[in-house]
Amino acid sequence: MLHFVLLIACAVAIYLSCEWFVNAVEWLGERLDVGRMAVGTILAAFGTALPESVVTLVAVTSGATPEAKDIGVGAAMGGPLALATVAYGVTGAMLLLQRRKRRAAAPAGAPASGAAADANGDAPLGTERDMRRLAKDQTWFLPVFVVKVALGLVAFAFKPVLGLAFFAVYAVYFWREIRGDHEEDDEGVELEPLKFQPKAASPATWAVVAQTLVTLVVIFFASQLFVHQLDAIGPMLGLSASVTALLLSPIATELPEIMNAVIWVRQGKTKLALANISGAMMIQATVPSGLGLLFTSWHFDSALLWSGVITMAAIGYLLLTMRAHKLTAGRLAVAAGFYVVFGLGLIPILA
Repeated sequence: MLHFVLLIACAVAIYLSCEWFVNAVEWLGERLDVGRMAVGTILAAFGTALPESVVTLVAVTSGATPEAKDIGVGAAMGGPLALATVAYGVTGAMLLLQRRKRRAAAPAGAPASGAAADANGDAPLGTERDMRRLAKDQTWFLPVFVVKVALGLVAFAFKPVLGLAFFAVYAVYFWREIRGDHEEDDEGVELEPLKFQPKAASPATWAVVAQTLVTLVVIFFASQLFVHQLDAIGPMLGLSASVTALLLSPIATELPEIMNAVIWVRQGKTKLALANISGAMMIQATVPSGLGLLFTSWHFDSALLWSGVITMAAIGYLLLTMRAHKLTAGRLAVAAGFYVVFGLGLIPILA
């Protein structure tokens, strides 16, 4: 019972701290004069990807056995899988829920043709320009991830050195996002008052930084405790350690990104929600992978390879719909189905 209580308490703590974090990180973006999309792809993504990156770093550098180091490799593969499927799927489901609430609240007798399509998830998410912007992020991610998976299937002497190339790729992506065109990011949305200084029209910079750091610390420790409780509860539910590590732990470690997406969708900031996920995916595809290549043999078993295949399939599906300007809330929610396919495929692999 204690494990279940702690699990729920950690989930609540993560959600509340994420709500304060997204509030702080938007003000931080304004102070640093970066585009609103960079707030999601760089600032928010860096903060929410921190727990998983630290897990990988600790596992690959201080693991006493090859099995302990493999935990870091599993985290490097599980993160992108959960983001490409569950995080996008939850975002789509939240958009459907929000749109149906708006339709239910619409005055009686109002025109229903556009509202009906919107409520059913048939309206495209943004303009054609927005779709190109989203597709560009996935186009960055997919080739990097394909190389990452391919390296797990081969062995050669200088493979560890390639870890540095992954860091370089993220550095280029980081520079591109920070230097991006601010005009296309302008959503005309006023920032909510900073939680630390709710009465200040323009909060002090120290308060913005303090709120960002404090919430990051809470997110980090609550996420770690959440994963530990999940590891304890899995066997109680009859799940093996392998199933818990491959199926449930990735969702737990990506909970901050999922919470951020839920909060931003609820606030009507869909672009920031999607940008946070795509930015976190780029971090997960490069930084943990680079650490894994430097400090481990980076060799995949069947389960890790299966996770890579499902991740690529999910991103391929999303990329096709984005390029065709047919990405809707309903189609975004379908991405979660790829995680179900992953779970079903694990049964014969682990057996």
